[in-house]
Amino acid sequence: MRKQLIVYHMGKPVEIVIRNYGISDIEGMIAIQRASFPPPFPSELWWNETQLREHITRFPEGAICAEMDGRLIGSMTGLLVRESQLEGEHTWEAVTDSGYIRNHDPDGTTLYVVDLCVIPEMRKAGIGKWLMQSMYEIVVHLQLRRLLGGGRMPGYHRYSDKVSASEYLEGITTGLYNDPVISFLMRCGRLPVGVAQHYLEDEESCGYAAIMEWKNPFIHE
Repeated sequence: MRKQLIVYHMGKPVEIVIRNYGISDIEGMIAIQRASFPPPFPSELWWNETQLREHITRFPEGAICAEMDGRLIGSMTGLLVRESQLEGEHTWEAVTDSGYIRNHDPDGTTLYVVDLCVIPEMRKAGIGKWLMQSMYEIVVHLQLRRLLGGGRMPGYHRYSDKVSASEYLEGITTGLYNDPVISFLMRCGRLPVGVAQHYLEDEESCGYAAIMEWKNPFIHE
């Protein structure tokens, strides 16, 4: 994949490229993580070279990045899974093999999102939405059933003593609550299909995540 786009950054049009990332992009991919998750976020939780090499070799179609003026400014990674891989306890570590995607199944019909990341200075330019749109295009191109993934609910901790995680998610869909991640995913076209407990060690989300889906509109089940 490679496509050129115009986005608006600080009110001015700038050209970006969305493409697959490769071995030569490893340092740039780690730099995205470094800029997005500075200390006190532990650096050992950034992508490492072994993980990135697994992404590139096991499912290169699902390893995409955004580039501006030769600098990587965002990335998104996915793997293919079978429905049986989604059974039981639904956690990020279990479904993504802790980010190594060694459980990628070429015969899987669901593209599962491992990660979506944009550097802070470009988060108002719509880069994340364009990366998501590009993943939808991969779903269509590969004739997959759907895109799926867990979305953090960082606003939930403010209401966890009043409503359940499911009630909070329903409140987002009705406009009662606004959540920076889930509201963004809905604006990108994804719909909630459930809630997973203990999905990530995430205090803001109280360990919960919304399972968000986008169905391939060209496949009718």
